[in-house]
Amino acid sequence: MTMVTSQRRIFIRDMRLPVSIGIYDFELAKPQAVVINVELLLADPDRAHDDSIANVLNYDLIHDGIVELAASRHFNLQETLVEGILDLCLAQPQVVEARVSTEKPDVYKDCRVGYEAVRRRATG
Repeated sequence: MTMVTSQRRIFIRDMRLPVSIGIYDFELAKPQAVVINVELLLADPDRAHDDSIANVLNYDLIHDGIVELAASRHFNLQETLVEGILDLCLAQPQVVEARVSTEKPDVYKDCRVGYEAVRRRATG
């Protein structure tokens, strides 16, 4: 007998938001563009989704939560923003693992700079 395993993921790619972020004077003067990417590994469903939003993770919760978090305060560091997004994602019971990255595309003319972290729910 062959055992079949599967993984389900939800992602948000290249979400671009104005964020009050940074430690330098020019960064404190006004919000700057931040590009956010999120990939969520979901738990195996207990039942089929039956084509019903009630049985899946509604990505509006993640999208709208990121928008709200990004607008909520000043962030000195990308690391702090990423950790807040990870908290938001892992607060959803269906999420087993979250990978979140942020990029500041306008800091340098020749590249984008960013930060990425992955956090997995503790099993127990």
